[in-house]
Amino acid sequence: MDDLWKAIGELAATLHTDRIASIADAVLRLKTVDEFDRAIPAFGPNVDHDQVECLRTAWAAAPRITSSEIAAAFRGAAEVAALMDGSGAIELVWTGPKTGLIPTRRTEQVILEVIDSAKDDIFLVTYVFYKASSIVDALNAATSRGVDVNILLESSSEHGGAIKGDSVKTMADAVPRATIYVWDPAAKKSEGDALSASVHAKCAVADSKLAFITSANLTSAALERNMELGLLLRGGAVPKQLQSHLNALVTTKMVRKWK
Repeated sequence: MDDLWKAIGELAATLHTDRIASIADAVLRLKTVDEFDRAIPAFGPNVDHDQVECLRTAWAAAPRITSSEIAAAFRGAAEVAALMDGSGAIELVWTGPKTGLIPTRRTEQVILEVIDSAKDDIFLVTYVFYKASSIVDALNAATSRGVDVNILLESSSEHGGAIKGDSVKTMADAVPRATIYVWDPAAKKSEGDALSASVHAKCAVADSKLAFITSANLTSAALERNMELGLLLRGGAVPKQLQSHLNALVTTKMVRKWK
């Protein structure tokens, strides 16, 4: 039975409180674990499916636990998550070889969690963007539900930046309703024509409440295969500070709209 409560806790630790509440509602409608597949859509598209299967297996091993008890456990976990959001909680996000010492989550899943949690606005910063189709889909879904999507990228070498290829235009074409920003080339140059700086930060922040600071770029390799490290911060002061800082870069025109 301990495995069941552990499975619920591990899922709740990685999901938004609204998502946890939806899971509780879906589970409550089940009669037994045999109907578990009916509740799977409530977990959302970006959940760790291994964790969901751990929950199914643990519940099947404790069939006397009712769906109402499972739902109550999820609701309790949601309340704890809400309290943690207020005080600030930090989760280590490691993508790469597993050691068993810390949980392993794909960077892609965490960025999608941040995007999907956004209700009002989201700000992403990355050095380069390439073939991150799942991120594009999530960003377009966010703009469709009225979220203000802002993205800061490094410019191409042809436009005063440091990278080959035009990630800025690629992103603008892929997410047409997003506001795309670049670091003003005039602010990046030292004396003469030498390029002195580039947008090398990688982060995402939603609604000043959830922030992900990561080593990963928005590329398929970084999101799916590379060894990457990041921190997911829920609530507290840091997401607010990060959002304010990024907004200030815009208002002071340190970064400017692309086109």
